[in-house]
Amino acid sequence: MTQLNYENQDKDIYQTINPFTEEKLESFKLETLKEAQKKIKDSHKAFRNWSKTSIEEREKIMLNMANLLDENKDELAQLMTAEMGKLLTESKQEVDLCIGIFKFCADNAKEFLSDEKRDFSQGSAIVSYRPMGVILSIQPWNFPLYQVIRYSAHTITAGNTTVCKHAQNVWSMAKKIEELYLEAGLAKNVFQSLYVEDEIIEKLIEMDEVKGVTLTGSPKAGKAVAKKAGEYLKKTVIELGGSDPYLVLEDADIDMSVETLYNGRIQNAGQVCTSPKRFIIADAIYDEFKKKLLSKVKEAQMGDPMESTTKLSPMAREDLLEKIHEQVDETIEMGATCLTGGSKAKRKGFFYQPTVLENISSDMPAYKEEFFGPVFLLFRAKDEQEAIKIANDTSYGLGSGVFTQNRDKALDIAQNKIQAGMCSINGITSARPNLPFGGINNSGYGREHDRFAFYEFSNIKTIFINEVDK
Repeated sequence: MTQLNYENQDKDIYQTINPFTEEKLESFKLETLKEAQKKIKDSHKAFRNWSKTSIEEREKIMLNMANLLDENKDELAQLMTAEMGKLLTESKQEVDLCIGIFKFCADNAKEFLSDEKRDFSQGSAIVSYRPMGVILSIQPWNFPLYQVIRYSAHTITAGNTTVCKHAQNVWSMAKKIEELYLEAGLAKNVFQSLYVEDEIIEKLIEMDEVKGVTLTGSPKAGKAVAKKAGEYLKKTVIELGGSDPYLVLEDADIDMSVETLYNGRIQNAGQVCTSPKRFIIADAIYDEFKKKLLSKVKEAQMGDPMESTTKLSPMAREDLLEKIHEQVDETIEMGATCLTGGSKAKRKGFFYQPTVLENISSDMPAYKEEFFGPVFLLFRAKDEQEAIKIANDTSYGLGSGVFTQNRDKALDIAQNKIQAGMCSINGITSARPNLPFGGINNSGYGREHDRFAFYEFSNIKTIFINEVDK
């Protein structure tokens, strides 16, 4: 659960904070359970009309959203950077990704949601994709715009309505997204933002009007939501992050792999579900890889995320800074070696020193837990088989990767040996509008993006047309 920041001890007010300056940004009045329940009911009423709109009309609104995001890119990017601290260049890239998602929906919804004809022995049939109703969403802070757009664009285009509880520290973005949907022509209450404490969510899941729930968050939160939704037989899509393994085999291009993996890990101060977190390096190249990686890590320049020269942004909240520091401390105390970093930066802002750990054993937090911060975890593997064993020795299963110049070997490992929802060869896994995104095991279930996202909250209805003998 997120620890709330209260202003003037008023328990009804939440205050967002700039993680670089530590200055207060905007105050929000917390909604009551009754107010949140009314939003769900209003969403259900809006569904009655929205579900009847044509695919063409929905596609038009998605294209309007793409254009609005493009027109407001600078404003949106600056809001993201101020509210959760990511580099301004990364914020602009996030806006571009969301534009791509809306364009994908605008260009493909009719094809993927149109009726399909089938034959069977007594006649013919139609497979029809019908909306389900109100979808309740709980989203995290690390991609303030993308996380909401990733689920809502497909969900709304499929004919559903949705109420979204965004992370408290990015509520200004939550408000902005709702404003943009209305400006794009979306009917009132088809998309709404909730401003509530986490504890209210369970009560909302119980409501008959809620037909599905989607969450991106921690395994603890995911299990709680899935359990509650299961109790009421509500469909869920759950994305829970990961501790993504990346294999660097003996024949890999070392310079390219170091550069790629460093950039992937340092993005968003390491606060990315699919960033490379566990670096599993072949013994023959381990020392050279480590030396070159350390050189890159020590160049990471902390600073104002609004400035183009800054390479490492602050973490999004003070409690997140404390969490990663506790994990690193405990891992070192248990015998791991810290090659650089290992502590909070002695400066204003929620900065953590870029850190490299090695000699990590299976009983340490760095082996078992997700490290959501700028921490590089190095593992030495004597051969390919051991590398694969280490990679799969995790409760997670989101992203993964393998670096090698042997294409056939890489495909075999990616397709048949790595246990994860996604795997990248000589690169890192990342979100793409036309490729499914999601994981297995403690990384959750369900898929977002591509055509699969339209179907997660669609009633895939079969209509039997039996031929009657005359």
